[in-house]
Amino acid sequence: QVQLVESGGGSVQAGGSLTLSCLASGNTYRYYWAWFRQAPGKEREGVAAIYTDGDTTYYADSVKGRFTISQDNAKNTLLLQMNSLKLEDTATYYCAADRPWRITTPLQPGKYTTWGQGTQVTVSS
Repeated sequence: QVQLVESGGGSVQAGGSLTLSCLASGNTYRYYWAWFRQAPGKEREGVAAIYTDGDTTYYADSVKGRFTISQDNAKNTLLLQMNSLKLEDTATYYCAADRPWRITTPLQPGKYTTWGQGTQVTVSS
């Protein structure tokens, strides 16, 4: 049973950077990993996803060129480097993971069954 724990959230001014981490316990070989976010009153949306072969990544249009998803296999950790943060990036960010046969669209949250508890990111002007 895979468990996920996020860290790295915080408060930052617009234009700044943060790196989120998601530590996985258990075997995540050949999994999809993804970051989602949810702002108050809004639906959960996909931010970025990666397949554990390391070569296949997916990004929401709103974060392309600003966010980078990567994995540290030695530490079994998923990372999200967030640069040029905007006010609209404010949300609770969640890490998710699941086997590829469950995932047809990596940036859609509905098929993921393993989630972290979330970490808050607040961007201020």
